[in-house]
Amino acid sequence: MDIEELGRKIIGLSIELHRYLGPGLLEGIYERCLFEEFNLNGLTCKRQVPLNVKYKGVDMGIGYSMDLVVEDSIVLELKSVEKLNDIHKAQILTYLKLSEIKVGYLMNFNSVRLVDDLRRFNL
Repeated sequence: MDIEELGRKIIGLSIELHRYLGPGLLEGIYERCLFEEFNLNGLTCKRQVPLNVKYKGVDMGIGYSMDLVVEDSIVLELKSVEKLNDIHKAQILTYLKLSEIKVGYLMNFNSVRLVDDLRRFNL
């Protein structure tokens, strides 16, 4: 499936999960449930994917953990916060840059409607 179709499937399943669980839970709960939802629907998904920082070609042995990576093609950064802000956007862009994955979604599950607090980012 192409990246656009994959993105639509991810968004649809994420909205379905959000409608079922609603807002107000911890980020980790949404992450675990979304991981299961993707697997149940035939998508390859990885949780807490390590991402090391490299400086001038040297692996610093320190880094981040990306919440979810779907089909090795899309990074998902999940939040359960009152409001998304610039640091959250910077975080997903950093993950895309370091992972060399071109598409990512920032999703805030602590919203009345997930679609209102969902952003796509491209490198």
